[in-house]
Amino acid sequence: QVQLVEAGGGLVQAGGSLRLSCTASGRTLRSHAMGWFRQAPGKEREFVAAISAETGIYTHYADSVKGRFAISRDNAKDTVYLRMNSLKPEDTAVYFCAAGPTFSKIADRYNNWGQGTQVTVSS
Repeated sequence: QVQLVEAGGGLVQAGGSLRLSCTASGRTLRSHAMGWFRQAPGKEREFVAAISAETGIYTHYADSVKGRFAISRDNAKDTVYLRMNSLKPEDTAVYFCAAGPTFSKIADRYNNWGQGTQVTVSS
């Protein structure tokens, strides 16, 4: 099983940037598709970005973050990243990373989840 730990969240002003990381302990991430999801208070969890397994040649982004966020992976470090630029207050949420067997924007396709990291964007 894959154990995932997110890091890099924090408080940032609108227009600023953050880089989130998701690191696996134990089992390597190389063979897993990876996704980022977020959940704001009182809201449902929503898809943010996904990257395919191995070299990560395929990526998906939610329309709300396309052009601002970038997902990448470093299999040698068992880590996936989410670079977030031009942050907006509506990006405020707990961000979760997830690992699964298939490349997908659907949360149910992922079977390993991290604990989440808080991102707060102020005006």
